[in-house]
Amino acid sequence: MKENFKPYVPANKITPEFTVTSIIMGIVLAVVFGAANAYLGLRVGMTVSASIPAAVISMAVIRVIMRKDSVLESNMVQTIGSAGESLAAGAIFTLPVLFLWAKEGVTDSPGLVTISLIALCGGILGVLFMVPLRNALIVKEHGILPYPEGTACAEVLLAGEEGGTSAGSVFAGMGLAALFKFLVDGLKVFPGVITAPLKAFKTEISAEVYPALIGVGYICGPKIASYMFAGGLLGWLVLIPAIVIFGGETVLYPGTESIAAMYAEGGASAIWSSYIRYIGAGAVAAGGIISLIKTLPTIISTFIDAVKGVRDGQGNQQIRTSRDLDMKVVGAGVLVMILMIWLLPQIPVSFLGALLIVIFGFFFGAVSSRMVGLVGSSNNPVSGMAIATLLFATLCLKLTGDTGAHGMQGAIAIGSVICIVAAMAGDTSLD
Repeated sequence: MKENFKPYVPANKITPEFTVTSIIMGIVLAVVFGAANAYLGLRVGMTVSASIPAAVISMAVIRVIMRKDSVLESNMVQTIGSAGESLAAGAIFTLPVLFLWAKEGVTDSPGLVTISLIALCGGILGVLFMVPLRNALIVKEHGILPYPEGTACAEVLLAGEEGGTSAGSVFAGMGLAALFKFLVDGLKVFPGVITAPLKAFKTEISAEVYPALIGVGYICGPKIASYMFAGGLLGWLVLIPAIVIFGGETVLYPGTESIAAMYAEGGASAIWSSYIRYIGAGAVAAGGIISLIKTLPTIISTFIDAVKGVRDGQGNQQIRTSRDLDMKVVGAGVLVMILMIWLLPQIPVSFLGALLIVIFGFFFGAVSSRMVGLVGSSNNPVSGMAIATLLFATLCLKLTGDTGAHGMQGAIAIGSVICIVAAMAGDTSLD
């Protein structure tokens, strides 16, 4: 850990944290934000982080209404509350496919038990995988990865603890942002997205004008924000025009539209959905591999230290901020999840699929944590990771002869669990 890092609550101080109050409030917020994010994601195709709203609500209830001076308890509330929206975000990008297939008569409609078990396995694996990754990505990378929403949550909670002008500034900023959001999305006074078509270049450029994006950019800083900006320029001003201009009447798959017809019907957005999204998925996977290779020595040393039970030199008990779940418990939990995914009839996944989930889950958990650390949870490319997983999983299943409706269901189940793993790992990192 960096020498200049000092926790707000001293590491050797024990205060109420995992209490009945925090658990009940957290569960209520998890249900509310999970339902809201599921609706939003299914409606418009994207989700938003609930960490900051959950932090504000927990601070308001515990600090203001209950008159309790317990910042760690407030943090626990937002930790549990934000888990609901992350679980929902991971599920809605993949599981709806099962309902679409059922409507077409390809498969049976999934039951509530199937959905619940997939979400349960993915959620638990996402948290377990972050235990060995915490030291490598959160502690060792402190000051390098900003974790924007986590930083914002911390500032909100600390402002509530300190009160005065700090809290006033936070709530004033939130009030202005809420007013802006109401004017844009509620009253439709002016558009939230401004789009300028560039017909000569066969593309378009767009910009969202939300205060939330300004806040994330401020926390990330110009360097990291410029990465996302450069990626947008590459996709929309280089790749899309090149695909449309040089693709012409090319048909990627038999029975599909040509690139020219696709552009004529849906514009640049159609090219983005059919081509750039998959290029992005490959970029995410490649960047994840490079990132994992770089952090592999730290991860291995973390495992070794955990197995050996390395202490901090202050007695047999580690300080509060350095305690991790025992690696034996983590290993046993992962093993139980493998057996559940393999043996439960409600989850149509073979033993190979269960192993793929663990391997890809850990890999994309690390990728998700790092991406969240760079660009925040709302911009975490979970759907891109799910696409990369599905491409590889379907290839493996086809090679092993698991095709047809069962293979299709198995591939989606694998992708769903890993998508949830990635979303939960990112959320856990912020917390």
